[in-house]
Amino acid sequence: MPTRRQFLVLSSTAALTGLLSETPASAAAETAQPYASYWHPATILDWDPATDRDARYNRSTVPLARRVVPARPANAHAHPNEARVQALVAYAPTSGNPAQGALDMNYYATNYWQYIDELVFWGGSASEGLILAPNPTVTDAAHRNGVKVIGNVFLPPTAYGGQIQWVRDFVRREGDRFPVADKMVQVARHYGFDGWFLNQETAGGNTQLANDMRDFIVYLKKSGLRVIWYDAMTDSGSVSWQNALTARNRMFFEPSDEMFLNFWWSASGLQNSAALARQMGRSPYDLASGVDVEANGYNTGVSWASVFPENQPHVTSLGFYRPEWTFKSAASPADFYARDNRFWVGQNGDPANTATTSSWKGVAHYVTELTPITSLPFVTNFNTGHGRKFAVNGTVRSTQQWNNLSLQDVLPTWRWSVSGTGTKVTPSLDWDDPYDGGTALKITGTPQQANDVRLFATSLAVTGTTQFEVVHRTGTGPSRLQAVLRFGTTERVLDLGGVSGAWRRSVFPLGEHSGATLTEISLRVLPGAAVTALIGRIGVTNPVMTGPAAPTNLAVEQVSRTDATTASARLTWTRSPNVRQYRVYKWTGTERIFLGGTANDAYFVPAIPLASGETAQIEVEAVSEAFDVSPPARISITGTP
Repeated sequence: MPTRRQFLVLSSTAALTGLLSETPASAAAETAQPYASYWHPATILDWDPATDRDARYNRSTVPLARRVVPARPANAHAHPNEARVQALVAYAPTSGNPAQGALDMNYYATNYWQYIDELVFWGGSASEGLILAPNPTVTDAAHRNGVKVIGNVFLPPTAYGGQIQWVRDFVRREGDRFPVADKMVQVARHYGFDGWFLNQETAGGNTQLANDMRDFIVYLKKSGLRVIWYDAMTDSGSVSWQNALTARNRMFFEPSDEMFLNFWWSASGLQNSAALARQMGRSPYDLASGVDVEANGYNTGVSWASVFPENQPHVTSLGFYRPEWTFKSAASPADFYARDNRFWVGQNGDPANTATTSSWKGVAHYVTELTPITSLPFVTNFNTGHGRKFAVNGTVRSTQQWNNLSLQDVLPTWRWSVSGTGTKVTPSLDWDDPYDGGTALKITGTPQQANDVRLFATSLAVTGTTQFEVVHRTGTGPSRLQAVLRFGTTERVLDLGGVSGAWRRSVFPLGEHSGATLTEISLRVLPGAAVTALIGRIGVTNPVMTGPAAPTNLAVEQVSRTDATTASARLTWTRSPNVRQYRVYKWTGTERIFLGGTANDAYFVPAIPLASGETAQIEVEAVSEAFDVSPPARISITGTP
């Protein structure tokens, strides 16, 4: 299948001849840096989290959030509760993939989660490894947004180094057990992700191997993990892409949760596939019609009407292969965000207005957004999970570039939907002046009439103690900002006015709405002179009298010298209950320097300013979902030559 070469192999720069010198994450004995895990079928059998020194650093701890359809969806054309969206994303090469982010903002910071149902952690190569566990950072961010994360199994074509023996090793039985499946269950449970994508494209199989693969899926499914099958292997054991659900591949779809259909589908093929799925007692939305966007992104030609016929129910779900094109093709972070917005929302940049002559109208034109904001507390700092600096409560604590999706907040549901006629304000995400994290919401322009910037769809039950807060700053003039909270058909308008050259926190009790459900949060910009406003935080909370408990048993697992003035370290601790994340600092005696953060109980600190012989005090604090902070736990590290 040469036209699908990008799908078939991710990391092909090394020789693809057999099992070469594999370097799993656990083999990094001389460095502190932990890496994401990967294996061949034979090597995964030796994996043990008790002996893998990186296993603790690869765990996700964020539970899968519940999501709902907004009370007022943005786009009347889109359908709720029909087609789902899969995204097959390659975040990094198979090997050498840092487990917990890195000191570089150039990263595919996935942030249109509201249109994604499942994210497949794509990757694998014959020379490195075929079974990939997702980074915990990706799982943390996805779960916070209610999106399932799926590990990947890539059994490659022989032209790309695939060996039929690897397939046999994969489905090998021991009595009534499949040892590789047992290990895959153990990996998913330990690392905290949701299932596995099985992509078997190695030629040379037979009917027995096909039957073994089906039985493997049945066995794996008993664990409760999700299983997605890729349309390649058939009932004869040969590889023959059907581009549809047919009699040749239904034996694999039947025990699986979903099947990703190869890219060469047709309208009639999808209709027949949907009909066969129904005959099998399955939803047609358990089939994802594959669209390869790796090369051309939103310039890819797609027969949208075959999947989403006008004025009819969706035919199948949709599967995007490599939507990180928006990042790979971008010239800058701003360009990436513009491309990502066009990919998911359309060229108008407004999920409520997808009318265009362009064939690519954006996912928002077809699929209704979902919101994970369904329980208190809800607090966002508009942190995208990467940045040029890191601020804490309005003070910049690090000027080092970074990426770490574990720290990403839930971002606005609608980007960007602004009401009004004439000249309107422009919302954007700003990396220059964050309040907490790496990004703030920026609103600029000179509105000719009041503009409502719709931000968050919510489903929050309000109590007598619930309060709403906004942290914002403006230039020298009045902010002319109001918050608009919607409770069903009732609106409450809160004035945020006043000159605010510095960050200003406004808090409003919502007790009078006790028993109601908050369904929407917007910002209103009143007309007048030009506006430049930064919004650093929005929150809906039930305040508590005490913050989270500090972590206990803080320990240094390893310190490594990076250069003459910098060291790295592995830190571990015991978790406190009800913690959103932990933040790590160096205390210099006069200031705190932010070194990184995680939702986990172990963190690799990539760069600590530390001269030879210097003793540094490291502080780790717990941060709650409401961004209340614990007292710090402290430990000292001494730099060695």
